[in-house]
Order: sequence, then structure tokens, then C-alpha cells
Amino acid sequence: MKKIVRTMLASALTLAPGGVAARDVAPTNWRAVASDADRDRLRNTRQAWADALAKARGAGNARTIAAQGVLFDPDVALADAKPPAGDYRCRVFKLGAKSPGNTDFVAYPAFRCRVADNGEMSQLTKLTGSQRPTGQLFDDGRYRKVFLGTLVLGDEERALDYGRDATRDMAGTVERIGPKRWRMTLPYPHFESVLDVIELVPAR
Repeated sequence: MKKIVRTMLASALTLAPGGVAARDVAPTNWRAVASDADRDRLRNTRQAWADALAKARGAGNARTIAAQGVLFDPDVALADAKPPAGDYRCRVFKLGAKSPGNTDFVAYPAFRCRVADNGEMSQLTKLTGSQRPTGQLFDDGRYRKVFLGTLVLGDEERALDYGRDATRDMAGTVERIGPKRWRMTLPYPHFESVLDVIELVPAR
């Protein structure tokens, strides 16, 4: 049964030319869709925060982290977690090196992201950069949404189906952390870092 619903979601996650999400109907309960590995990653989000922040601060980035305020406070989450449809500026932060050779804190300049309303759920897509998450936001109460998606790399124009390549599958949460300010947290991504944090603010 889980394989069937994941296949349905995969179809909905596949991007049409130009980055427009397909309008296929997908299940709306993330627990019925997520792989066991992604369920485990989401379950351990709190530990990912602790591990990543300890590494990043230990590498001499404590003041830089503090300067971002609530962005790196795992206990801040406001009601109405769903970001409205529209274009966003998204800053990507990678915290905690996953392997030797990686850096414990990396901050990228702002990229372009888009939230599209697909009815009961929304599609969140990072439009620019060499690593571009794209996926669905599932309802999980007033204080967070669950993101399930895949990673588009380089000059690829279409996303892989969710569940087709476990190393491309992505799972995380979206929370509102201020007026017109959201963050997406991706615990234990497959590449580079222990935790990815993406700040979302409306584009101007």
C-alpha cells in the first residue's frame, strides 16, 4: 500500500517543463507517503539540530549563528505555518559537516524559491542554484508543515520521482518564525551537512 501511494506522490512531484508542478492528485497524509528512512529523519529532527549546532558553534561560528536570531532556534514555531503562494527569497545554511572535508557552517546568498497552491497542499520549489529541492507541503497541525520531495541537481530540468533514488529523497519541516518569515529544516540530508536550514521571505 505504501509503495502505491508513494508512486502517486511521485507523479505529483514530477516537474513539467519550466518547473511547473504536475497537477496529479496525491495523498494528503505524509505518514502514508514517506519512506521509512524519511520518517526516521523527521523523527530525529531535534537531534539533528543539537548535533549541527554543536558542530557549527564549535568551529567558531557562535556569533554568526546568534546574529540570525530565531532562524537557528529550534524551539521557535508560530501558528499558521503554511507560507502563502508566491515567490520568495530563500537563503540556504548548511550546519555541521557530515564528513571530513566539509565545512561546519556554510551560508549562501539568496536564491529564488516559489510556493504554488495545489489545492489541499502546496508545492515548494527552489528555482535557482545547483541544488534545488522541490516537493509537497503536507499538513501537520498549525505549527508545522511536512516537506517531502526530491533534489534536482545541476542543469537537470525535471525532478526524479520520490522514492526512485533514496539519495535524492528529501524530508523536512516548514515553520513560521516571524511576520512573513518561514524556515524549512532538513535533518540529516544525504550530502554535505547534518542539517540544512532554508529561510523563506517574500520576494520584493
